Amino acid sequence: MKPRHPHVTGDCLAVSDILQRIGDKWSLLVVQNLGGGPQRFNELKHCIGNISQKMLTTTLRSLERDGFVTRTVFPTIPPRVDYELTDLGRELLVPVKGLAEWAIANAGRVSAARARFDGVKAAA
Repeated sequence: MKPRHPHVTGDCLAVSDILQRIGDKWSLLVVQNLGGGPQRFNELKHCIGNISQKMLTTTLRSLERDGFVTRTVFPTIPPRVDYELTDLGRELLVPVKGLAEWAIANAGRVSAARARFDGVKAAA
């Protein structure tokens, strides 16, 4: 079966693919934290908080694979590794900041809507 709007389907797939990459629990927080400049692994882990070492490693590798983050190893003892946003990552930072600001500004409204919805469902 052929899609009715093939150009839209391609766009939808592109949007879905990118949102799947950056829309997970940790990627946006990593991007947001790297927006302040290069950081070492443990600095990032400390800033983000509840993320495990394994999850931060996985997230950073995925962001590096997709071109949002670079990893630079300095030949010191012990080795020093810095993570930094690429140009693409800095471009992503613009909508990420906007989304974060929107979320903070509207958290109360979303909580109130959830409470209303849950109350209606409980009464039904």
